[in-house]
Parts: sequence; structure tokens; C-alpha cells
Amino acid sequence: MPGQFKVCIVGGAGGIGQPLSLLMCMDPNVKEVCVYDLTLAMVPAEGVAADLSHINKGVKVKAYAFDKDDKAIEKAEECLTGCNLVLVPAGVPRKPGQDRKDLLNINAGIAKNIVEACAKFCPKAVVALIVNPVNSVVPAMCEMWKKKGLEPSRIVGVTTLDCVRANKFVHEITG
Repeated sequence: MPGQFKVCIVGGAGGIGQPLSLLMCMDPNVKEVCVYDLTLAMVPAEGVAADLSHINKGVKVKAYAFDKDDKAIEKAEECLTGCNLVLVPAGVPRKPGQDRKDLLNINAGIAKNIVEACAKFCPKAVVALIVNPVNSVVPAMCEMWKKKGLEPSRIVGVTTLDCVRANKFVHEITG
């Protein structure tokens, strides 16, 4: 049975987004992958999508690039409509010395832009946020989702990368 799921990776041209996009293209359950990123990304979303479209798996891959000031709710209808899963490895990394509250303000704004659009265009999708600080961003996005009358359990936080890193650091110390 061919794949049935449409997946969008917001930040799909980034360092975490590219391997996630590849994994989604390799999954036999996935029929369509949307690589969504900003026009100012170091690697263009179009290039990532072109490379992924060469994988012999029958998955349809499309690129969507938006300007940094664009509102997803105004621009991302085609990209998000019909999505079953939206992976969001978007946001900015914490800079040395940066206050956690400042990081939250920046990344929560980025997540809000995407989550609002998902509420409108794919309200039945699972939205997986890989946006730091994940333990603060996810509850805030769940509250927003709930206020729209949607099921907040569809908003989840992904912390697997943090767990993998922690295991690596412990192993380096303990051997």
C-alpha cells in the first residue's frame, strides 16, 4: 500500500530540517513532503527539495520559501493544507550569554506564526515542535490551540535530540 501521509518540515533546509526531510522521504507511509524555509536560509529550500526528489521512493517533494516577515497564515495555505504531520525544527539557537527569556520570546513568536497557520490549514495534523526552550514553547502553543477549539494533544515537543546529546556527554565522561 503506497504512503498516505503529507508531511511538512518547517525549517526543512536547516541543519536539523534536512535530515528530517530525508527521513520523511524514506518513510513508506509518506506520499508528499513539503520543505518549508525562509528565503534567507543558507541552503535554499528549492535545492533541498530538488535533491530529495531524486530518491527512488515515489514520494512527491515540493519546496516553499517565504520571506522572514511573511505571515504563514497569509502565505502557507498550499503548503500546509492536508498535512498529517508538521515538523517544526525552526527558531534560533541560544547564543552564548543569552537569557533564556529572550530566547523564549524570539522562538515563541516563530512557533506562533507557524502554529496559527496550522490551526487554520491543517487542524487535524500533529504539530511536532523542535523549538527551544521546548518545555516553555509547547505549553504556550497548546494554550493557543485550545483557545481555537482544537485538541491541544496534537501539539507535541520533540526532545529526542537533547536525549541523544545527553547520552553522548555522559558516555564521554563515564566511558
